[in-house]
Amino acid sequence: MKKAIAIAFTALALGATSATAQDWPTKTVRIIAPFGPGSTPDVVARLLADHMQRKLGKTFVVENKAGAGGVLGTDTVAKATPDGSTIGISIGGPLAINTLLMSKLPYNPSRDIAAVTQLITQPSALAVNLDLKVNTVAELIDLLKKNPGKYNFASIGNGSLSHLAMEALAQKSGTKIAHIPYASSPQAMTAVIRGDAQMAAMPAIAVLGQSKAGKVKMLAVSTPKRSPYLPDVPTLKESGIDVEADAWMGLIAPGGTPPAVVAKINKAVVEALNDPATKAKLATQLMEPVGNSPAEFRAKIDAEIGRWAAVIKAAGIKPIN
Repeated sequence: MKKAIAIAFTALALGATSATAQDWPTKTVRIIAPFGPGSTPDVVARLLADHMQRKLGKTFVVENKAGAGGVLGTDTVAKATPDGSTIGISIGGPLAINTLLMSKLPYNPSRDIAAVTQLITQPSALAVNLDLKVNTVAELIDLLKKNPGKYNFASIGNGSLSHLAMEALAQKSGTKIAHIPYASSPQAMTAVIRGDAQMAAMPAIAVLGQSKAGKVKMLAVSTPKRSPYLPDVPTLKESGIDVEADAWMGLIAPGGTPPAVVAKINKAVVEALNDPATKAKLATQLMEPVGNSPAEFRAKIDAEIGRWAAVIKAAGIKPIN
């Protein structure tokens, strides 16, 4: 009798999970954006919310949970009920880099986060001050080797992608460049323009306007292949420096969300990313849609941890708490 009851409860639970996945969304869905209104994760979240609300006939609400470089918003998703009613956007810092730099991260990304799909990839661009009078990465490396420790690079903070990308470049090229952190991309780019720092690896969208205005020189992008939006700009790999540092975003759900529900969310989001109107709006931010499987997105996160662990160790960067 006990065995029969246990089997019956299991069947009911499996049936409930199947129904939830089949019917998702059954109620209002929160999409957590881990930065403030107007930020690029917020823009992407609202594009997804608008599309899925129209297609699925349910309410999708974007909630901004800014703080700690995306950790607060990511933690909000990690601690939500794992039923598909709360999903969120996160980036490389909270999901990968911070596992190496924060000794007291409030969640475990491998246990408390369900990977749904990588949403976009966005190139970082290597920009230099015009007074350096270099036009290629090779010329920049030659200059750095002739003047070890003389030049500075700007970033948007210790442990940021803009910091680690330049540390990786220095390590791969056998050069020494001093680091000066700033509070934001605009401040870092202003420092490069003024010559307070001589170079930076910033999100390409932060560099493009200044490059077109003739205020900085864009030498390369950091993605594995050339950006379709910057087809004339070579990659660092093409330029002889084996460094990748794309500013990606992904969609996450709470750990423990049933795989069938994750699959249903994945399907809806990938359809949204493939919508021509969505693609056109992403292109204005130099964002290329990805839309891969949960397993592929999890592999991306794991690869990022491995990539930056080696850079952080070689650079001697210590945990921040």
